[in-house]
Amino acid sequence: MIRAVLLDFDGTLADSFPAITASTNFVRHHFGLPALPEQTVRRYVGLGLAHLMAELVPVAPREEAIALYRSHHPTIMLHQTHLMPGVEVTLAELARRGYRMAVCSNKRVEFTQQLVTALGLGPYFAAVLGPEDVHNRPKPAPDMLLEALARLQVGRTEAVYVGDMAVDVQTAQAAGIPVWLVLGGACGQESATEAGPDRVLAHFSDLLTLLKPIPSESDPSSLNF
Repeated sequence: MIRAVLLDFDGTLADSFPAITASTNFVRHHFGLPALPEQTVRRYVGLGLAHLMAELVPVAPREEAIALYRSHHPTIMLHQTHLMPGVEVTLAELARRGYRMAVCSNKRVEFTQQLVTALGLGPYFAAVLGPEDVHNRPKPAPDMLLEALARLQVGRTEAVYVGDMAVDVQTAQAAGIPVWLVLGGACGQESATEAGPDRVLAHFSDLLTLLKPIPSESDPSSLNF
């Protein structure tokens, strides 16, 4: 029985692509490159900042590009990041139904924690994780999801991972956890639906149809005789 929901952040919980695009173009401008449209940047989001900088600012020394991005991002991320449709209402209801929840994102965990708080989602999550929590092993390595299971004290068969990209499918499969995709976030360079998710949801709120209230231990109907 599913008792926990692990969630990606960018493109799943929040539309953070304007902010990511702004910081990427800040770094590109520093190295004399022209600005890129958001739709182009979206294709490279999901595999971590080092990958994003290597692909979109290839002329820059990797660590210098990362440092520039991280210095700029806090100046714009709070006002350029917004919740995806239906997220707050759905998370509130899932919490009311008894689900334990955690965020697993390749974004720097400090940024994710700040955004989760600013967007009013903090009360719904028992954990917010990033690569720093698992020896800098970003998705598609399974480490972050496995660490979330440990923190939520649930097994692999008691959780589902919800994301929007092929990398989310690959990560969950590596961790041995069912994975559901919500369409409409990042586009990525690989087809998310062709990666083999267990379910594809048209809307984030479809989670409420699939995840019924968890029976209380004191509910006689939940006991096995």
